[in-house]
Amino acid sequence: MDQESRHSVSVAGVVVDDQGRALLIQRRDNGHWEAPGGILELDEDIISGVRREVREETGLDVEPEQLTGVYKNMKRGIVALVFRCRPFSGSLTETSESQDFRWVTAEEVRALCVPAFAIRVLDALSGNDTPFIREHDGVTVTGINI
Repeated sequence: MDQESRHSVSVAGVVVDDQGRALLIQRRDNGHWEAPGGILELDEDIISGVRREVREETGLDVEPEQLTGVYKNMKRGIVALVFRCRPFSGSLTETSESQDFRWVTAEEVRALCVPAFAIRVLDALSGNDTPFIREHDGVTVTGINI
């Protein structure tokens, strides 16, 4: 198998507060607003990866509660597993990867995020019991408008 036919797996945590708002980070590298997340390490289980990525990018410890979606970036071959998470300790801290934070409503998500990343947060906030499965090109989600 050549490198171009391989996938990578990422994980993200949509951290939801007791008011039903989601936490977004503003990425330091490109200024985009997204849920915290990143590449799953080879020797790491999925839940540990979600906890690590959220902690590294926010300073919060979370409990992943439900897989809310599986998303594939068709251009880059990245499969993202996204979980709704509950924070239980820690405090928001800027890191080398995040420069700002916002607790946002669904409407604010639509205004701040590109569609391919907004849909992950909106799906997590939807309360749906079945995980969504979606594809995108890094910006636009295939088959839906948000």
